Amino acid sequence: MPDDETITEQRVRNRWGEGDRLRFEILEGAGRLLSELGGEDGLTIRGVAREVGIAPASIYQHFADRAALIEGLVDYEFGLLVKAMAAADESLEPGDVMGRLRAQVHAHRDFADAKPGHYRLLFGKATRRAISGERPVSGPLVEVFTSLITAFERCADAGHVLRLPSRRAASLVFVSVYGRAALLDGVQPAHPSEDFLDDLVSLVFA
Repeated sequence: MPDDETITEQRVRNRWGEGDRLRFEILEGAGRLLSELGGEDGLTIRGVAREVGIAPASIYQHFADRAALIEGLVDYEFGLLVKAMAAADESLEPGDVMGRLRAQVHAHRDFADAKPGHYRLLFGKATRRAISGERPVSGPLVEVFTSLITAFERCADAGHVLRLPSRRAASLVFVSVYGRAALLDGVQPAHPSEDFLDDLVSLVFA
């Protein structure tokens, strides 16, 4: 296995002003390792450095320690989930409000199915933050939830009558996606496009 100096020599150094690119590469590498490991326990600064092809010291320029790296990875992966839901929403015609709602729910579900280790990390951290009293008023987790609220509000504005307020409807779907992922953790769904989430969305409407 190459030592840190060899790794540093093999990698093309980022030019001045490309620190953001290196940070992105570190997070991408950490994400790949997380997929291989299935969880955060084996994720180390040295392991991520080897994955990216840099010296561990280069990671410390962007993340103070392992905990900071994992927090950065959580925010990064939440950002990917937000983008996936937004892309699904924008893939349909603006007037297809029900289709756009379902597309967002499907994108959330597909993310959980494709990246179970990442999903456990994301919502495990979010749950611990909530229990400790650290409730962020903004950020990727709130964006995911707000996106669902907005989708339900669009449906209501278009004349689709909700059985409960949009915020409660979004909470129900949000928690159901999370619960589904927990139940299927480590088990690949036989028919990922055919599950109870579509039925649940239908039941929310009168």
